[in-house]
Amino acid sequence: MNTVATTVIVVCSRCGGLLLAKADQKTRGCPHCGFTILVEKAMKLGSAPTANEASVMLRKLKSDAAAKERGF
Repeated sequence: MNTVATTVIVVCSRCGGLLLAKADQKTRGCPHCGFTILVEKAMKLGSAPTANEASVMLRKLKSDAAAKERGF
């Protein structure tokens, strides 16, 4: 069985926001600032075979970042 990551977590190059995009998607609008991101060129922090799994990863990354800001 060939497992291909279908959903990626990318960073908006304008505001630094984290968002999900389909791996084969060309562009994605940032929900935080509205900037159009070129998915292929964007910094990717992770990938998962399903959107649900990628969403769990994204929530964990955001939670870790918030804890780091608070000094935990």
